[in-house]
Amino acid sequence: MQFERSCRCDIGPITVVRAVLKKREYGPKYTQNNFITAVRAMNEFCLKPSDLVQLRKIRRRSPHDDTEAFTVFLRSDVEAKALDVWGSHEALARERNLRKEVEREYQESRFLDLLSTTFLQGPGKVVMVAICINGLNFFFKLLAWVYTGSASMFSEAIHSLADTCNQALLAVGISQSVRNPDAVHPYGFSNMRYIASLISGVGIFMMGAGLSWYHGIMGLLHPEPMESLLWAYCILAGSLVSEGATLLVASNEIKKSARLQGLSFYEYVMQSRDPSTNVVLLEDAAAVLGVIMAAGCMGLTSLTGNPLYDSLGSLGVGTLLGAVSAFLIYTNTEALLAPSIQAEHVQKLTEFLENDPAVRAIHDVKATDMGLSKVRFKAEVDFDGRVVTRSYLEKQDIDQILNDIQQVKTPEELENFMLKHGENIIDTLGAEVDRLEKELKQRNPEVRHVDLEIL
Repeated sequence: MQFERSCRCDIGPITVVRAVLKKREYGPKYTQNNFITAVRAMNEFCLKPSDLVQLRKIRRRSPHDDTEAFTVFLRSDVEAKALDVWGSHEALARERNLRKEVEREYQESRFLDLLSTTFLQGPGKVVMVAICINGLNFFFKLLAWVYTGSASMFSEAIHSLADTCNQALLAVGISQSVRNPDAVHPYGFSNMRYIASLISGVGIFMMGAGLSWYHGIMGLLHPEPMESLLWAYCILAGSLVSEGATLLVASNEIKKSARLQGLSFYEYVMQSRDPSTNVVLLEDAAAVLGVIMAAGCMGLTSLTGNPLYDSLGSLGVGTLLGAVSAFLIYTNTEALLAPSIQAEHVQKLTEFLENDPAVRAIHDVKATDMGLSKVRFKAEVDFDGRVVTRSYLEKQDIDQILNDIQQVKTPEELENFMLKHGENIIDTLGAEVDRLEKELKQRNPEVRHVDLEIL
């Protein structure tokens, strides 16, 4: 160890000399002291457990559990072992690519298995039922429009086509949302449901509402007599029953999910907790109202012989679809912007942290809804250094520490003493962070990601 003399002060015949450690330069080679876990060593360097047996092992605090330590290795040792096993960097790179391909194929097979169960229950089941029913309704309504020439029936056929296409889009969104997180999307793909629902809302407006308004306006400008509406009434009656059944399925699914989360039916819908089921619920509610509206206007046309009533029915259906579209666009846009959770809930999380003895204060608290009832919590935490240090000392032999202090005679010995206990205190601080994050998640299951920054 090299020292330099500084701060020389002459006070009469007495000279005070203070020893100061020279500033150290840490070059690229300093990273050879970095640690790496066994799992990461095997994944990144394509090694087997037997390859790690002879390497130097170091016990460190676990970042996931503050009660058990785990074994790590020096990264430089692992890199050297990998080159010894594979012979060259090129051979190691080829093996990495091969294993990535195998992993990709495995993930694809798991994804297909997961899809098969996703569409047999919950929102997936609701969407599949809606696709089948609305597809049949579109076919029969289209036949009725061709036979009668009714503007209201045309609007209803377009309405069912829009519902079918939009629900097929929802199915794509659900299938993408169950994909596992990857390096590019570390928080997963759950927001794909909101994206699909948003596009669905735009689709309803453009295809459903737009065409219905156009056909209604053309009917007002150029009214034409209609053929017998008997078959149209029969098809509308069948559509009312089928759309009502789908509406009931979606309604029951939302009631069950809202009950599990302690919310009312209205709150669950307004907060867009399940966007896919929300779309089906609103589209089918609009479909039921649209069928009643179309049947009423067609009935007035039959009684009066005036086709203008039928055109007004088309405009009414278009307006109904426009309202549903506007609601879906608004709620899904809000959800994609990651809004904050309710202020009362944020306050509850804040008070939990502030009441912990190791915390002096917290700042810059953010709790955002990531979608599908997943919350991300972030805060800057000012820890009480005395409490953290005391927590460390409670686990130490104080007499031994005192004896070690008494043995310190030189700056080198003082440096070694401070480095040893300083590193352990930092580990204790990390354990406190892990403890708080773990307790936050246990007390609040909806909190999936916790980021505590140390001030």
